Amino acid sequence: MGILQEDVAGDIGSVPHCKACGSERVVKDAWACWNPEFGLWELETTHDQAFCQSCEATTELVWSHQDLPQNQRIRELNDRFRTTGQGRGSIMLTSGIQEKGGEFAVAAVKAVRDFDEFSDDNDPWGEHDFGAIELEGEKVFFKLDYYDPSLQQGSENPANEGCTHRLLTIMLASEY
Repeated sequence: MGILQEDVAGDIGSVPHCKACGSERVVKDAWACWNPEFGLWELETTHDQAFCQSCEATTELVWSHQDLPQNQRIRELNDRFRTTGQGRGSIMLTSGIQEKGGEFAVAAVKAVRDFDEFSDDNDPWGEHDFGAIELEGEKVFFKLDYYDPSLQQGSENPANEGCTHRLLTIMLASEY
């Protein structure tokens, strides 16, 4: 995620984060003015208070430079969503997982959260977006896909949490 520090606010390439949880899903109230020449709203000013959409609370902002390679940033966001549920996203259990019953489904979600056996063989791009688990004699796969916030098309930039909705699908290998 980069080094968090207070003195990079406004620097090109710096990004605000919630001081409490580290999420980039932070907002500030602002004033915008309509520019009739270009037909769009232009940011006029921002107000002091910041709000974290992940914590659902007011927060202080800390800033960091995005020095990480894109796949490392994607990996961090994937791991955070997969292991803690933090970030913008949804979890989908396929019908095969659901047909195994509630206890199996809970165990599958826990196994996906606990999974940490990524290697060059099963994770060639280093994004932690796919895994295979053995659970009660069944082979279970999980995969992460990246959509725009409206879930209408793929994300333009999966490394940018603000424009990406992660979809974690947990399925039986036989459903793949």
